[in-house]
Amino acid sequence: MHFLRSNSIILGFSALYIALSCYLVWLDQSYLSLMSIGLVAIYFAVFHTEWSYLGLAFFTPLSVNIEEYTDSFGLFIPTEPILFGLLLLLILQHVQKKAFESYIWKNPIVWAVLFHLSWTFITSITSEYPTTSFKFLLAKLWFIVPMLFYGPTVFQKRKNISYFIWALSLGMMLAVCYTITIHASYSFGEKEGHWVMWPFFKDHTIYGAAVAFVTPLVFGLYFSKKHHILMQVAIIGLIGIILLGLYFSYTRAAWLSVVAALMVLAVIKMRIKFKYLAGTALLLGVLLFFSWDSIQMEMARNTSEHTTEEFGEKLQSAANVTTDASNLERLNRWSCAIDMFKERPVFGFGPGTYSFEYARFQNPENLTIISTNFGNLGNAHSEYLGPLSEMGILGLISILLIVSAIFYQGIMLYINWPKDDTEMRTLILSMVLALVTYFVHGILNNYLDTDKAAIPIWGFGAAFITLKNQLKKTELS
Repeated sequence: MHFLRSNSIILGFSALYIALSCYLVWLDQSYLSLMSIGLVAIYFAVFHTEWSYLGLAFFTPLSVNIEEYTDSFGLFIPTEPILFGLLLLLILQHVQKKAFESYIWKNPIVWAVLFHLSWTFITSITSEYPTTSFKFLLAKLWFIVPMLFYGPTVFQKRKNISYFIWALSLGMMLAVCYTITIHASYSFGEKEGHWVMWPFFKDHTIYGAAVAFVTPLVFGLYFSKKHHILMQVAIIGLIGIILLGLYFSYTRAAWLSVVAALMVLAVIKMRIKFKYLAGTALLLGVLLFFSWDSIQMEMARNTSEHTTEEFGEKLQSAANVTTDASNLERLNRWSCAIDMFKERPVFGFGPGTYSFEYARFQNPENLTIISTNFGNLGNAHSEYLGPLSEMGILGLISILLIVSAIFYQGIMLYINWPKDDTEMRTLILSMVLALVTYFVHGILNNYLDTDKAAIPIWGFGAAFITLKNQLKKTELS
């Protein structure tokens, strides 16, 4: 299905672009330099939509937030303007003809996402800051609609799934090479390792999450099929660069997320039944709940801080909640999120409002040297507790439904996919493991409202939707 190349669409985008350009020029004449780039982006969005979609994967690790230079609104260039343009293009096309494949509406991933978006809309109405919440919802829409809803159209061509993974991996490789080069000039110091990935990544935590996400993918590319010797050497080099980036990210959560992916790999390979895993997880959850006080006392005895670059000491410091400021601040944010939920358990305070509200929920005993009384240092540091505080219990449930639907469909695809199609089975497995790294990392941080996480995650969700439909057709034939 190709987009209609009608004059109305072209004129509509041209008018919108001219109006936006005039506004930006009125604000600051330096934006004139972006006009030609914008025209090229419009051309590709209208006439080569598929290329624009695949290009997003390459540009995601290399996008730059203009907020760093303008001190005004945050916008990742070039990914978010492309996404917003695709969103408008889909709306314009939908007026004339259905823009999406009909089978996507029968998929559980889409059901879970629609439930999440619906509840986000409702809680935006009841929000303490409705304008902020509706902006938050709009940002979600320009990530989800083009990537998840239009993605199945792009991935009808199976080779595009491989191209998407390659594009993301190569873009990440360039970001890692840049980071390692800058980092080497500082003798790979840990303090410098927190910011040398700028301007492509804000700090080492999101950088580490992105590198960890790509790690299973590059191995998947290597094992998916037999390559000629030059390609083998090239992919091995790519794997080496990504692993170096992972190690020198100095991000403990990223390292642990890769370990979690290896554990999931073992579970999948051993074909352990889901009911046993669910029962074990439930039992562990109950034990954790009733043993939390004793666990905190045990963790309090750990005073290991990550003051050196020793790998073992860094992992040990991950459980230090006595003197490690980053760990303590994370517990402070989580405590605030839970207290916010207790005050408004149904609707929460509104999507995107955590940073405006959490200050008054800080317990003085939980404050750290990096805490602020103004509560202006970001989010809840959890992909799960953030929605809980901002959108109540249904906000958390909606996220858990999305995660469950994605993993269930991905794992079932791997299990049921024809055994003779080794390439696609391997790529499916690598995508599942990549998602494991993120959603495990999501316990400690949340980046799904940024292009760095949203584009690959929703893109993989779209790939699963397409592959599910293709597998169904194969079974029926």
